[in-house]
Amino acid sequence: MRKFGLFVVTATLSCSVLANAYPELDREPVDPFHTAFLKRQVDQNMSVGRAIRSIGSHYPQEMVAIVDVALDTYPESYREIIHAAISSQPASTEDIVKLAIDKGVASCTAIVEMAINAEPSYVDFVVQAAANSTPEDLDEIVRIAVLTEPDSADSIVQTLSRGHPNKIIEILTTALNAVPYVGEYVVDSLLAVFPEQADEVVGTAVMQSSGQREQVLRILETAQNAGMSEDKLREYAAQAGVTSEEIAAVISD
Repeated sequence: MRKFGLFVVTATLSCSVLANAYPELDREPVDPFHTAFLKRQVDQNMSVGRAIRSIGSHYPQEMVAIVDVALDTYPESYREIIHAAISSQPASTEDIVKLAIDKGVASCTAIVEMAINAEPSYVDFVVQAAANSTPEDLDEIVRIAVLTEPDSADSIVQTLSRGHPNKIIEILTTALNAVPYVGEYVVDSLLAVFPEQADEVVGTAVMQSSGQREQVLRILETAQNAGMSEDKLREYAAQAGVTSEEIAAVISD
């Protein structure tokens, strides 16, 4: 254990020196010790996925560095590598997702889907890393994330909206187009963080859900619980074709 840690520190320092000496290099060269260590583990465990899990259980602090080497050494096994790394060391999820996207082993959305399936409870870290790495793919990241883990749609939308506050309505619209039945939960999560944008959030959610009366009523009830005025509730209800009796029932509750 001590020898392993000492070697890693030494190798890291050596790479830092090389990077400073040759700033034109895009990234640090692959650590030959990590490569040899990984290959030995793969030979012993019979698969790169088992090797990744074994290394993660003994040297969790080295997981990202080992994944870096693994994706270069066994690029055809990127699915197995990503899944094994995240499921065995979920705390490294964000760094692993960013690394995989930066290496271009697959499309951003494919990596997002793989990462969420590997550890659904870390979905916020997955979408955050993906959106930071490829902000131009934000809509697709929202769509694939809520489709893959619809039970976390409210958290996904809130996390991405915090990181991209100028894209709140686009994020909300994409999420509701992908998974319409999460409207009330997504609206509730956004109003908790962006109460000053209640009119825009509720108006958009009602418009996107206008073909589903029960969803509209739930969204309006959520808006009422968040403090929206009766006049505004009646206005949005009318726009969605909700009857005066139906909105009166929401308000009276």
